[in-house]
Amino acid sequence: MTTSTAAPHGRSAVLTGVGGYVPPTRVTNEELTARLDTSDEWIRTRTGITARHMVSPGTATSDLAVEAGGRALKSADEPRVDALVLATTTPDRPCPATAPEVAARLGLGAVAAFDVAAVCSGFLYGLAAAAGLIAAQIADRVLLIAADAFTTIVDPADRTTAVIFADGAGAAVLRAGHADEPGAVGPMVLGSDGELGHLIEVPAGGSRQRSTGLAAAPEDLFFRMHGRDTYRHAVEHMTTTSRQAVEQAGWRMADVDRFAAHQANARILTTVADRLEIPEGRRLSNIEHVGNTGGASIPLLLAHSARAGRLAAGHRLLLTAFGGGLAWGATTLVWPEIGTF
Repeated sequence: MTTSTAAPHGRSAVLTGVGGYVPPTRVTNEELTARLDTSDEWIRTRTGITARHMVSPGTATSDLAVEAGGRALKSADEPRVDALVLATTTPDRPCPATAPEVAARLGLGAVAAFDVAAVCSGFLYGLAAAAGLIAAQIADRVLLIAADAFTTIVDPADRTTAVIFADGAGAAVLRAGHADEPGAVGPMVLGSDGELGHLIEVPAGGSRQRSTGLAAAPEDLFFRMHGRDTYRHAVEHMTTTSRQAVEQAGWRMADVDRFAAHQANARILTTVADRLEIPEGRRLSNIEHVGNTGGASIPLLLAHSARAGRLAAGHRLLLTAFGGGLAWGATTLVWPEIGTF
């Protein structure tokens, strides 16, 4: 388990803008049940999802990232940054990274740009990377985007994943500031367990499979997840890291005004929030309307919640996520005055 605290001499990453985007194609449970052996009731009771958004043919992760990134820059009233970090599990192609193309399309010039791969924990890992660039005085402003076109790697015939995963992007602008000002990213708790990587994976397509010289089995090209074991580990690690992040911020759990967790499924969200004793009125959620958007879920949730008026300046936020790797994390921040678009 790794923990980061505020940088020496008080230079911290401060949130100044957020943006979110989902592709226009909306798919309801009823549309899925027409081709899958399931029902609207089964989907809703097990996942909390009634609809999700999917990319149309020819739309890639970079397209989602550009939309969300542009909105975050507008929110921050900041047309320029020194670096771009893109968290994604579904890059446009294996090589090169998708981030430089996104930076170019946003008109950011020859800034540093790179991808981060931590599946559904990608935003928090990307946040740590962005905060590190700022703390090390490599950058004064960083655009962090998390974007996933998960439906491009999900087997459309697999009801255990096809009903859950969706497409979207969320973004945040961070600037150098002080640890005691609103928007400053608090202590970060990150962890992983590679011995359990098989619980959430796409088995083929990487060097392990390609080096065999054998063609991949068609089913191995799709995302797969062992649901029961994933549920258990997600609840355990999101609960534990949340408590650690709150304690290291010098808060009590009762001080948390808003709980923003990776939108995995409704049962995980409820169980974790119940264990943390966070009242229902303080739990942010948009999974019902957008599904599980992978690494994009937390920044997309923040953008949606801010726009809906569920986030106000001064609210103390607890963020936590869990995903493939296995990888997990949590952090805190006080919501600043921020524009929404």
